[in-house]
Amino acid sequence: MELNWKEIELSDRELITSYYRQENSRNCEATFANNYLWAPHYDMQYAIVEGMLVFLVRKGEVSVSFPLGTGDLRQVTDRLQGYFAEQGWTFRMHLVSPVQFGRLEALYPGCFQVAYDRDLADYVYESEKLISLAGKKLHSKRNHINKFKEQYPDWRYESITDDNTGECLKMAQEWRVLNGCDEDEEKSAEFCVTLNALRLRGELGLKGGLLRADGRVMGFTLGEPGGDDVFIVHIEKAYADVQGAYPMINQQFAEHEAAAYLYINREEDTGAEGLRKAKLSYRPVMMVEKGIVTLR
Repeated sequence: MELNWKEIELSDRELITSYYRQENSRNCEATFANNYLWAPHYDMQYAIVEGMLVFLVRKGEVSVSFPLGTGDLRQVTDRLQGYFAEQGWTFRMHLVSPVQFGRLEALYPGCFQVAYDRDLADYVYESEKLISLAGKKLHSKRNHINKFKEQYPDWRYESITDDNTGECLKMAQEWRVLNGCDEDEEKSAEFCVTLNALRLRGELGLKGGLLRADGRVMGFTLGEPGGDDVFIVHIEKAYADVQGAYPMINQQFAEHEAAAYLYINREEDTGAEGLRKAKLSYRPVMMVEKGIVTLR
């Protein structure tokens, strides 16, 4: 039961995006840019199976994504299970949402089980609140921003363009050294993704913004629209020792690039304690759950 798996190329952007438009998901992985940038790290390929888009990940425990499109979900799932059986693999689906699992359960009552991973759940915020930072619960964020503005009265926000991309690349290299990326596989992969996202910003349809103070880049962010009402922030880098740099680029990017969207998805915390605390401190309005589906 051969399936035609292909490497993800820049020329596949419109094809893959067309399937995500049908799904209208708030999942941070549900974009072409995310798949293209992380594909080498996860050994990821894709195929169109009976009119539905499916990704195959070979790193670690082999798994497929939930099929997207208007095809026959049962027919595609049966084909995928047959393919896994032929390869001698245990059947798995990754990053499956509760709604998607509900569709599987309706077709295969009691046949599958799902295990949601808190470390992979996306944090989704109301964009207006990330911009205004109004209210007592976000008071500390406003304080950090005010201190940054006091320390750097010449600060300014800039959209990332071809003219200032080089400065962001230089700052990313410094961030790499400061954060020990070479000693950590995941951090190293994230650094590679960051560089490629900056270099291919136009081809991938990413919006970028940087924070400049004292004449140098103190932080930058890259993201893109997701579903109809959500903007996804894929990358955010700032100097941790510059007080207020992170909340400042967060707020400014939301104001300048994502104000037209009701929600902003700031991705998952990967189980990192400090990152989880930081993301929770911004008071998410919802979490996007994602789980692993296996046979019972």
